[in-house]
Amino acid sequence: MAYFSKIDVLIDNPDSWIWEYESEILRLLSGFTKQLHIYKDMNLIDAGDILFLLSCNRLLPENILSRHINNIIVHESDLPKGKGWSPLSWQVEAGYNEIPITLFEAAKKVDNGAWYLKDKIILSGYELIDEIREKQLRKTLEMIDYFLKNYPMFPKPQKGDETFYPKRNFKHQELDINATIMDMFNKLRVCDNERYPAHFYINNKKYIFKIYRE
Repeated sequence: MAYFSKIDVLIDNPDSWIWEYESEILRLLSGFTKQLHIYKDMNLIDAGDILFLLSCNRLLPENILSRHINNIIVHESDLPKGKGWSPLSWQVEAGYNEIPITLFEAAKKVDNGAWYLKDKIILSGYELIDEIREKQLRKTLEMIDYFLKNYPMFPKPQKGDETFYPKRNFKHQELDINATIMDMFNKLRVCDNERYPAHFYINNKKYIFKIYRE
């Protein structure tokens, strides 16, 4: 098993749910290095062996990517299909319970780098957003652990036609008041009750809809 002089993590979204798992991320990576740092700002990143980009909103320019030997992203789609924003949420809303996930090398173009590992997140169809994120995090850490234990791995180029998911916003959580709960259930599953709750309008009045599983 390889041991690294320095491993870094970038999470540039201060409101990301992944901060809730910061201690688990650090616990895993600390088994591979004595120098470990989580950055919130790409411009502060120092040189190191590997940089993991988790929940990042911006592309890294080449001068920052060059500070590490590898810059690794984990993305919930079967690349080159499903590039872009929130691929897991889009797929759950579409009714999929097997979500492909790819560990790949960051590149100058969005989600365009060669890939090292592919796997799947398996859902049962009842999970709400917190449970979905838990499974996403577990699979992400599992793939990172495998990558580090089997380093160096040799990437494969992406092949096939690419597709893109658009960025989600508050409008995507709006409910159709004429639809049934069953019709809207998968949309409700990916709503965050605090960060971006489901909502609907009646008589030009906005109402917030929150969902919990007993």
